[in-house]
Amino acid sequence: MNWLTKLTPPGVKDIFSKKDTPDNLWIKCPKSGEMVFSADLPGLLHVTPAGHHMRIGPKLRLDYTFDNAEYEMIAVPDVARDPLKFKDDQKYTDRLKKARQKTGDQDAMSIAVGKIYGVKTVILVQNFAFMGGSLGMAAGEGFIQAAEYAHEHKLPLVIFTAAGGARMQEGALSLMQMPRTTIAVQELREAGLPYIVVLCDPTTGGVTASYAMLGDVHLAEPGALICFAGPRVIEETIREKLPKGFQRAEFLQDKGMIDRVVARRDMRRSLAQILTVLTKSDISLPPASNAAERSAQNANG
Repeated sequence: MNWLTKLTPPGVKDIFSKKDTPDNLWIKCPKSGEMVFSADLPGLLHVTPAGHHMRIGPKLRLDYTFDNAEYEMIAVPDVARDPLKFKDDQKYTDRLKKARQKTGDQDAMSIAVGKIYGVKTVILVQNFAFMGGSLGMAAGEGFIQAAEYAHEHKLPLVIFTAAGGARMQEGALSLMQMPRTTIAVQELREAGLPYIVVLCDPTTGGVTASYAMLGDVHLAEPGALICFAGPRVIEETIREKLPKGFQRAEFLQDKGMIDRVVARRDMRRSLAQILTVLTKSDISLPPASNAAERSAQNANG
């Protein structure tokens, strides 16, 4: 305690006390190192001025994609919570509980139905914030539920993928979701219903090896990591330096693995263009300059 503190009358210090500053007031752009004011991000669709597409959860993804941010959520079926009674440094049930508290979701998949520029569509969003978006029984059931709903109501299905692969805590039960989801995609194809995949950062492992690469059209957000095994694992295996941008969306587009890299501000319009053609809908789209404005309006409610 210094002499000035002793002279300060009681209560005066509390009047001029420093207010707490939120930890997330500013966000550092991983691409440029620039500090971005958090309050500006919704209007930017969570894309930094340097063009880095930040990872976003299901609610923001659905708000940015559907007309006027209006849609109806579809429940994901319940599954066995911990079929293998798995435990490593902590119980699987404890990991699930923490992930649910963190995200507010029951698992990695969220399903909704609404309109994209007037085209009624089912959208499935994979949330990387929920245990790395890992593919387990709940995620598999979520995919099948979305596909069955689309099949029953004769609607196109769009999925935004983001995952680190299969969920190790569910072992072979997790791997079984790969053929199950593949069959669901095949049933959509046999019914003549569009299935569009939007690859977000990151999409890896068993997700890439199954439904993420079975779309009629594959779009990707700029800079998204898309692969089975990551670049670090490959470099350690072959003991060679990989090309710059290897396994990123732009690299894969150049090699013909995906159809188009689309910025988030243009994603709604791009999806609408594709859906209009594939569903043979008679809908006129606004000019491209207005499309980005409508996305920003969606973001701001």
